[in-house]
Amino acid sequence: MTRLWSETAWKESEKIYNEIISHPFIKELAEGSLSLDKYLGYLRQDRLYLREYARVLANIASRLDKADQSESFLRFALDSILVEREMHSFFLGKEQNNDGNKMTAACALYTSTLKSQAYSPVEVEAAAILPCFVVYLKVGLHILSIVKDLDSNPYKEWIKTYADNTFAESTRRAVEICDALAANASENIRERMTEIFKECTRLEWLFWDSAWRLESPLYHD
Repeated sequence: MTRLWSETAWKESEKIYNEIISHPFIKELAEGSLSLDKYLGYLRQDRLYLREYARVLANIASRLDKADQSESFLRFALDSILVEREMHSFFLGKEQNNDGNKMTAACALYTSTLKSQAYSPVEVEAAAILPCFVVYLKVGLHILSIVKDLDSNPYKEWIKTYADNTFAESTRRAVEICDALAANASENIRERMTEIFKECTRLEWLFWDSAWRLESPLYHD
């Protein structure tokens, strides 16, 4: 049986994923011992990231030929906005400060990498956004499988968001679309899809590492 593109891409990126779940940010998040300043710093950057991510998703939707695929990506964009409003607002409220509107170098690198794929074939642009689905779902489920007392974990809302069945279904759909795009693409395009998937998985690690290091924001959104 021919392996799906998503299976190949994940195999290429699995080592990076293992580094993610062994990172102290993720370990302490699962334990509930992560310092609040690191978590809030992560959320501030995630809020900025998701705003750009939603724009990239909408751009992909505009480039896809099939209506059902476009509709799915538009729904993903809306979901990103809702996550920002709900989960982020729960912790950050209406916080307004200078650092809250500036990106760290890690966030700027990740978002600029995603936005630059607008000039690549749509298959490659779609592959670039996929780690934000797949990695977050796997991390959420991993944490849920090892957490000892979810109800007492101060970050339970984050854990529940990314281990949720609704998010799992969105991830499944995003993977399905990317596999369909890959199936009709040239070998060169599929290789580019795999490479950008691996690169963006690495940027997921960098994003969490940046939060762990309390990297100072440098760039305006």
